[in-house]
Amino acid sequence: MALRACGLFGAREMGSVAASMETLVQQGWRVGGGGGGGGRGVQWVFLGCPGVGKGTYASRLAKLLQVPHIAMGDLVRQELSQTSSMAKQLATLMSQGQLLPYDIIIRLLSKHLEKNMASSQSGFILDGFPRTVHQAEMMEEVADIDLVVNLKLREDALIAKCLGRRICSQCGGNFNLARLEMEESNSAPRIFMPPLLPPPSCASKMTTRADDTEEVVRTRLRIYYEESKPVEDFYRGYGKLLDFEVSGGIPETWPRLLAALNVDEKHTNHDNSHKMAA
Repeated sequence: MALRACGLFGAREMGSVAASMETLVQQGWRVGGGGGGGGRGVQWVFLGCPGVGKGTYASRLAKLLQVPHIAMGDLVRQELSQTSSMAKQLATLMSQGQLLPYDIIIRLLSKHLEKNMASSQSGFILDGFPRTVHQAEMMEEVADIDLVVNLKLREDALIAKCLGRRICSQCGGNFNLARLEMEESNSAPRIFMPPLLPPPSCASKMTTRADDTEEVVRTRLRIYYEESKPVEDFYRGYGKLLDFEVSGGIPETWPRLLAALNVDEKHTNHDNSHKMAA
């Protein structure tokens, strides 16, 4: 497998990336390219700005379609819980709203994919990766991505959602205190999203993520638009991108998303290798 040097990494970093990717290829990870059968699960990617709901909808779909949900944010947070030099580096970058180094992301992702292979899990729904065109090109080397779901939400709603996010320090549950009611404006659709409030047992244990401040959120959005949005064009060129506008809460959005994906919640066909063109 040939790696294209992108000018962002030194020889040691590119060697680490190459080693991680080569391991996947040698172990037959390329499910759609000869490493798996026709009955493999879907291989989908969820794109979208921070706070749009990638994790929420990706995890629900993964459970419905019986494939692993791979959330790069969760993998990073697991690493942050360790007392390592990498964890300290990640914490500093996240507090500044910066994109994480590519070689670190690849190491975390490849380790997780290898674990899935060892347990004979086929297919996946991935969110939080790829973030750049270079990363998307690398994913094409090791997996046949069937569909890329691009979740979209107007920016003022995104900021309000991020600032309203809360996590229970005891059970780890995710909640949101923001109540969004925004009228249609120019090309931005009307938004109504009720808060996702915690149960009484969690109400006194709410914490916020260190990177959920308005300054950091705006920085993350700016970086997303500058460095990650071209990924949409990359997958659109392959006919794999499905744009989906989020305009309500989970009860309103979930059935619309299933309809857009042609997925029946009551009778799901698990021979899922959907190839959808936007």
